[in-house]
Amino acid sequence: MDYFNHIDMMARGGAISLLALWSWILLRDHGPSLAARLAVLMNAAICCYLLVTAGWYREPNIFGLFLALGASATPGLFWLFTRAWFSDEDRVKPGAVLLVALSVINTGVTQLSFPEDGPFNAVSGVLFRVAMLGFAAAAFWEVWKSREGDLVEPRRKMRPRIIAVVGFYVVVIAFAEVAAHNEIADKSIIRIVGSTIILVVLAFCAALFQMRQADLFGPTAPVQRSNLPKAQPDDGLSEKLLAHMAREMAHRDETLSIAKLAQQLGEQEYRLRRTINQQLGHRNFTSFLNGYRLAEVKAALSDPTQRDVPIITIALDAGFGSLGPFNRAFREAEGMTPSAFRALKAG
Repeated sequence: MDYFNHIDMMARGGAISLLALWSWILLRDHGPSLAARLAVLMNAAICCYLLVTAGWYREPNIFGLFLALGASATPGLFWLFTRAWFSDEDRVKPGAVLLVALSVINTGVTQLSFPEDGPFNAVSGVLFRVAMLGFAAAAFWEVWKSREGDLVEPRRKMRPRIIAVVGFYVVVIAFAEVAAHNEIADKSIIRIVGSTIILVVLAFCAALFQMRQADLFGPTAPVQRSNLPKAQPDDGLSEKLLAHMAREMAHRDETLSIAKLAQQLGEQEYRLRRTINQQLGHRNFTSFLNGYRLAEVKAALSDPTQRDVPIITIALDAGFGSLGPFNRAFREAEGMTPSAFRALKAG
C-alpha cells in the first residue's frame, strides 16, 4: 500500500504541475480569451479535486474547506468552458454563473454546518451529485449540438472524444461516491478513482498541445475585417463561395448547413470548411452566415421605406430562425437592440 501511496502522490503532483504549466501558457498566449480564462479556473478546480481526494486533510480546517469548495466547482466550470470554447462565446451569462455558484454554496453549507451522517448532509450530497450529472449532461449537449458547424477541424474531431472520456469518468465518480457513502465499498475507492483523473488530464493536455495556436482559442490579436468577408484573389473556392452567396442569397435559407452549401457549390465539404475557416477567418458556420444576415437586416432597418415593416419579419426574411437568436446576434455585433439601431438611423 505504501508503494501505491508513493506512486499516487507523485502522479498527483505531476498532474498539478502539468495543469499549472498549461494555465500559464493559456494566460500568456490567450489571456483575453474567455475560454482560456475559464480553462485556467477549471484547471485550478481540478487541482483542488486532486488534493481533496488524496486524503491528506482528514480533520476539518479552513484550507480543506477551500479545497472542497474549489473541487465542487469543477463540473460547473467544465460546462462553462465547453460553452465558451465549442460555441465561441465571448461572455458568460449571469444565470449560468448563478447555477455554478449555487452548487459551490451547497458544498460550503454542508462542510460548515452539518455532521457527515446528518439528514441534511445526505440531501446535500444527493443535490451535489444531481448537479454534477446535470452539468456534465449540459456540457455534452454544448459539445454535440454545434459539431456540424464547427470549422476548426482539430476541435471538431475532439468533440466525440471529450464526450466519451469525460462522460465515462463522471459516471465512474458518481457511482464511486455513492458506493462509498452507502458503505457498499471502502472509501478508499474515491481516492483510487480520483487518481485516475491524472490519465484524463494527460490525454487532454496532450491533445491540446498538438493543436495550432490559432486553432486552440483563435488568433491572439483581434482581426479587423468588414462585415462581409473579402475573397483572397488567388483562392478560387473562396471567390466561388462569395459569388454564390451574393448571387443566390443562400443565407436566407434558415436550414442551410455546411453540407448543403457544399452540395450547392459542387465542392467537398472538408474543402469548404477549410476555406471559410482559414481564408475567411470564421471559426464556426453560424458566424459566417450571420455576417450576411446581419448586413441585410441593418440595411433594411436603415431604409426609410421599410420603417413600418416589423423587425421580426425583416429578421426571418434574412434567414434567422427565430427572434431570440437574432436579438442575441444583433446585440453582440452592434452593442444595441435592433429597435435602438432603427431609431438611431431614423434620427
